[in-house]
Amino acid sequence: MRAWTLFTEHGDVAAQVRPEILNSWGRSREAHVSTEVEAAPMADESETDAVWNDTPLQAAVEAVESELRRTAEDGDLVIAVTDANTRILWTYGGRVMRNRAEQVGFLPGGRWDDESVGTNALDLANRLDTPSTVFSAEHYARIVANWVCWAAPVHDPASGRKLGVIDLSTTWDRTHPIGLATARVMARLIETAIPYSTEHPSAQPDQTADPGLVMTLLGTAETRLDGYRLLLNRRQTEVLALLALHPEGLSLEQLHAMVYGDQAITFSTLKAEVSHLRHALGGQLSSRPYRLLMPVATDVQHVLALIRGGHVAAAVEAYGGDLLPGTNSPALSELADYVAVALREALLADPQPDAVLRYSEELSPYDREVVEACLRRIAPPHPAIPLLKARLAVAGR
Repeated sequence: MRAWTLFTEHGDVAAQVRPEILNSWGRSREAHVSTEVEAAPMADESETDAVWNDTPLQAAVEAVESELRRTAEDGDLVIAVTDANTRILWTYGGRVMRNRAEQVGFLPGGRWDDESVGTNALDLANRLDTPSTVFSAEHYARIVANWVCWAAPVHDPASGRKLGVIDLSTTWDRTHPIGLATARVMARLIETAIPYSTEHPSAQPDQTADPGLVMTLLGTAETRLDGYRLLLNRRQTEVLALLALHPEGLSLEQLHAMVYGDQAITFSTLKAEVSHLRHALGGQLSSRPYRLLMPVATDVQHVLALIRGGHVAAAVEAYGGDLLPGTNSPALSELADYVAVALREALLADPQPDAVLRYSEELSPYDREVVEACLRRIAPPHPAIPLLKARLAVAGR
């Protein structure tokens, strides 16, 4: 509070204030926002309705509204979803916070950018495009000086464009260490529920993309459905990868064992992940067994097919790296080892110089055996020999 007073009354810069807060205080002051503002200014109601009604963001929030409401009630929070201009489009509050929110204009139509109502987490998360917290006296306006707010940006699942933010707010004495993490989870929940519409300008697919589900799992993780990029969390990606790699389908028990191994995770937890995936896939995931109902392609299957066909150089080119590095799924960990070993054995059996060089430079720089196998196979004056020997020297350090 002392730092806020020094700044608002004397313009002094307090060293202990976070840079993003200090910058926002400056923006608020330059915009002539009063620290005694009584409520956020309200945008035109019809304009707000037009931005919200019949949009993918509205559909997504309504799809997960029960989870948002339960979170607000359990934590006595007020939850808000904004547009890309930090204008509130939807709110829901617990018993205590609902009344406080109404008093300060924390309602649909409320403009919560820092040039309208001063420093707050909604504005920071929106402008900086990163999850943000504003605690108590870090707010510029007194009306929310006893609040703590956690906000996270919400992005379009196809284009990655920021659509707005979700904010969780309560009084400072009810602060919780997982508040910001909860905001992140809520943002991701909304993102996974956003439907894809050709009428939504930020949700246009890649017109050259293959139809169906296409998963990149080697070295990185990316999932596209009919050209649209799906935003999935790590566990959802693992579940979907296992279903993609088992087109015949998996029972609940089989999928649970492949995802969690002997971890003490309930079946209901897995069912919840599958439910989110089914929604993200437009219902194209059946039960009993769990099975994908659309064309599926993965880079894992592509690399293994190339190895089986003896196309070693192409397999190395298609191999982007380890399968989902750091995965906790025992089935995917085993498959990651299988693909890596299969590629290495294919190179040992047919050590084509260009393929070995790429493998040793980008994938496995300390694998001397593959480089040595290649050097034994070729003879001077092959142009790859100096490079291979250089790789061997580096690997021997």
